[in-house]
Amino acid sequence: MASSDNLATLERLKEAFQKLPGIGARSAERLAFHLLRESRQEAEVLAAAILAVKDSIFHCSVCYNLTERDPCPICNNAGRDHGEIWVVEQPKDVIALESTGLVHGVYHVLMGHIAPLEGIEASDLTIVSLIERVRKGEVREVVLATNPTIEGDGTALHIQSTIMDMGVKITRPARGLAVGSPLEYASPAMLETAIRGRRDM
Repeated sequence: MASSDNLATLERLKEAFQKLPGIGARSAERLAFHLLRESRQEAEVLAAAILAVKDSIFHCSVCYNLTERDPCPICNNAGRDHGEIWVVEQPKDVIALESTGLVHGVYHVLMGHIAPLEGIEASDLTIVSLIERVRKGEVREVVLATNPTIEGDGTALHIQSTIMDMGVKITRPARGLAVGSPLEYASPAMLETAIRGRRDM
């Protein structure tokens, strides 16, 4: 019992690591012992980086992508096509699409998808903000690049029904994307096929 009490701090660290996605008990233990082997300076660098992320990164007031300044660099870029909005579920989807170099428009991050069984309704997303952007009249095309899943498709259909009478073109990336697979796991080649072959809804 004394030995367990003596390592309570280590146990708390392991429990903290297990709260991270994809980290089980074994991985948490390896990470904890790795930190123990590192110097205090290395541990402080890691701790400072974690705190800096929490202090410095927030959501863009226009598109809800992650940023360190507001508006974000994409929304603030006059060279982007602000008449073309790519609607995605999460900030990591923006990273995936940007990696292709094929998206010249701007983004709108929904911060999730509609999933009634999980208690997530349309009002929990940033759809109202998207509608406001479309109503300003500068938008020509809305690309519904939600994930090719049941929830993603349902969310896309909901948005389509909401903005279909606003005089904008509504498209969806082609099914070069595997059904049921999130955008973040798609290869650049798959994303390129989907982007270039997007279709009207």
